[in-house]
Amino acid sequence: MSKLHVTSCAIALCLAAACRPTAPPVSPDGDAPPVAVTPTTPAPAPEVLHLGGSVVIPGGGELAFAVELTPGANGYTGKIQIPSQGARDVPLSDVVVTADAIAFAIAGVGAKWSATRDAEGDPDVCSFEQGGAKLECGMARIDAAAYAAVTTPKRPQVPKPPFDYDIVEVAYENTAGKVKIAGTLTVPKGDGPHPAVLMVTGSGAQDRDETIFDHKPFWVIADHLARHGIATLRVDDRGVGGSTGDPKTSTTEDFIGDAVAGVAFLATQPRIDPKRVGIIGHSEGGLIGPAAAVRSKQVAFVVMLAGPGVSGAELMPRQVERVLLASKVARADVDKAVAQQRDIVNIVAKETDPAVARKRIEEVIRRDPTVEAEDLGPEIDQLLSPWFRNFVAYDPQPVLRKVSVPVLALVGDLDVQVDAEQNATAIAKALRKKGNGTEVRRLPGLNHLFQHATTGAVAEYGTIEETVAPEVLDQLSTWIAARKPKK
Repeated sequence: MSKLHVTSCAIALCLAAACRPTAPPVSPDGDAPPVAVTPTTPAPAPEVLHLGGSVVIPGGGELAFAVELTPGANGYTGKIQIPSQGARDVPLSDVVVTADAIAFAIAGVGAKWSATRDAEGDPDVCSFEQGGAKLECGMARIDAAAYAAVTTPKRPQVPKPPFDYDIVEVAYENTAGKVKIAGTLTVPKGDGPHPAVLMVTGSGAQDRDETIFDHKPFWVIADHLARHGIATLRVDDRGVGGSTGDPKTSTTEDFIGDAVAGVAFLATQPRIDPKRVGIIGHSEGGLIGPAAAVRSKQVAFVVMLAGPGVSGAELMPRQVERVLLASKVARADVDKAVAQQRDIVNIVAKETDPAVARKRIEEVIRRDPTVEAEDLGPEIDQLLSPWFRNFVAYDPQPVLRKVSVPVLALVGDLDVQVDAEQNATAIAKALRKKGNGTEVRRLPGLNHLFQHATTGAVAEYGTIEETVAPEVLDQLSTWIAARKPKK
């Protein structure tokens, strides 16, 4: 039985910090026999070891990794790279290197690797263990160049100088929310006044570039827009970089206030046309943009990039289904996970007593016999956090119906996190009476990050070199440039 309790915001609107784990959230399963590794034979002369390999995932697919093990006065230390999950330089614990075995682990998540070594000292039989389950894995020595290639994946769209526009570091206050927001303003050359956009990230505490899997989508978008005459303000989320505030206690409602403050600040900047200031919001930011436009008359237009058109309670079960199917999990197990997710979001949405909610959620999760011995406290804490409770209950439909400014909504057909059929349809229905340049576009072959993808699976994000599809960049600059000054 697969461990299928997909229960936290780790999967919600990805781009959350939990979607960029520092360790592999492998679903334990399978009956691969453990490799008995008892490192006893002294190792040969210490050397830096570079190892590459993959863990076989139940239901299909592999989780690739690369490891650097370095000798020291007190034995070996190490770090691991897991490209498909954006995990970089994660410290290893319990590192053992002898002549006949290699073993290491990631502390705190119960992930352990072990391998025997052949006569030449190369890894031979490998196994992976997590949560009491054993999985097959492959492991081989690689050279330093191959390891370096894993640690620095190609990202050809990341902007490089010279920059034909001005870059200014800024900070401003959201006085109502009692937070300081720090960011980067890019302004095209010339006196202007230029149209401008505030960029709003997806869920989770993110930096101003919305960095994920070594991609910097907001920086790529900002660079493209600046080169096409459009200014941008991209900012650190609460508690990230130069911004203050506590993301653990903040909700979408708080972030809407931050966006309103950002638009007000942007409208006061030199060379910016205050009548052509809009918002580009990605994922959860796609909820925030329309809400800010309803609250502030300074918002002239909104771009929703993979923004939800339904409530979190509706979105989450579909998201779990799409994510697991893209990962080739068996249909029967997917159905169980979807049913479990529905039960959990219903409890979160309707049960107001935290103690009762906690007990009921734990009962739902423990229906899966593989989690009997697990401590579910941290997981349930996430489910009952202010952000998750607010997200589950938040319905964007009433807000979308109130938006009076032009809206451009883009959704990728391969998006497994914000399903195109479910959400683009709902957005179009709510905006159907708009005749001011509002459009809803479904884009073929693109995933949640608007990369050209094969399946749309989250595991692909880090393996794709493209950060943002060129046609998306062109659609953004063309549509924004066509917006007339707000009267």
